[in-house]
Amino acid sequence: MRIAITGATGQLGRLVIEKLKTRVPANQLVALVRNPAKAADLGVEARHADYSKPETLTAALAGVDTLLLISSNEVGQRAAQHQSVIAAAKQAGVRHLVYTSLLHADTSPLSLADEHRATEADLKASGIPFTILRNGWYTENYTGSIGGALAGGAFLGSAQEGKISSATRADFADAAVAVLTGEGHAGKVYELAGDDAYTLAELAAEISRQSGKDIPYNDLPVAEYAAALSSFGVPEGLAHAIAGWDGGVAQGALHDDSRQLSQLIGRPTTPLSAAVAEALPR
Repeated sequence: MRIAITGATGQLGRLVIEKLKTRVPANQLVALVRNPAKAADLGVEARHADYSKPETLTAALAGVDTLLLISSNEVGQRAAQHQSVIAAAKQAGVRHLVYTSLLHADTSPLSLADEHRATEADLKASGIPFTILRNGWYTENYTGSIGGALAGGAFLGSAQEGKISSATRADFADAAVAVLTGEGHAGKVYELAGDDAYTLAELAAEISRQSGKDIPYNDLPVAEYAAALSSFGVPEGLAHAIAGWDGGVAQGALHDDSRQLSQLIGRPTTPLSAAVAEALPR
């Protein structure tokens, strides 16, 4: 069985390949990337595959049995890009397509959800056996801001008291590997989230505990948070998107207590305390 992974040089893609190499021979893995030279260190076959160039996709998928379609990071273009991959997979005879979607994509208020809903619909209409991994937020989306919080003396956001059931990239990579190498996952939609939910105030308290510094959580209106992000150098469009996503958190968009992720990977998800410890400056 040959398994291919799109976006293989991205942070999640690299983790998936490294974990797959402990389960299946490396010669059964294919890294699908825009620039194969950047995948040379992965130790697997790398093929040129560009979401925006459909003519590259069918050849890249030749001989592939199972495909992990890691969602594109080009917001606004993803639905069309994913549809090109799905069409190429069908033409190439891929027998199982696994897609990384968004937690509760069918009902989520997050702006990101529309393109995921479109891709899920395209996948279901394709006739290819599929599995949908509705991934929640990466804990790293927040712990990546720890350095800035320590420097500025506060953790900023717009999530109010919204609960966040995040998990680490490694947790989500393990889920992908479990589905890619296991049986009985075709037709399944998994809502994947961390075992334990937290608010941003609780995250700030954990940062304070581990750093020995008083780092309060300052909850701002969405517009003010977007302005603050822009002042830190975040591009305006992205700043408004990030602040808007926090607004969705306040509505419960990133909370899930089903524990499907830990059940799928056969272990508890990574605790927030461990993720904070990993992210703290050394």
